[in-house]
Amino acid sequence: MTRRELFGMGAVGAVAVAIGGRIAMTRKAPETATATFPIQHTDAEWRAMLKPASYDVLRKGATEAPFSSPLLAEHRAGGFACAGCATPLFDSATKFDSHTGWPSFWQSLPDATVRKEDRSIGMSRTEIVCAQCGGHLGHVFTDGPKPTGLRYCMNGVALAFRPAAA
Repeated sequence: MTRRELFGMGAVGAVAVAIGGRIAMTRKAPETATATFPIQHTDAEWRAMLKPASYDVLRKGATEAPFSSPLLAEHRAGGFACAGCATPLFDSATKFDSHTGWPSFWQSLPDATVRKEDRSIGMSRTEIVCAQCGGHLGHVFTDGPKPTGLRYCMNGVALAFRPAAA
């Protein structure tokens, strides 16, 4: 669409195009669909197993709205597992407040996640998926705290918190 066509649409049309672009940016084609992971289910099985928001994120690569996850306020000792397959992913000792609106961690558990290149929104990012089921969890960035300098920016609906045994 040219600028002339965009401006010729008027305000309502321009807003519709902008909203459509925003929606397209919050979902990406799952690159993990062709990869093989130890835990496999059909799309219909995943849809039946997961809550709609978790399905959209884990299986379709969507992103939850910032500041919408109850896990932002979760500060108890314990662990965070994949909401799709219950694989332990993060220890609560590595969680920190990144002020981004998504649960953030400076390290994942060993061999719990897989990194993939993500160019879905016109820039290169590093996607994080569950090593067992291939579910989309979020992205990792290099602006986190010591000791790793990493920020695993995760979708809360892709995670399940498991409190530590007392």
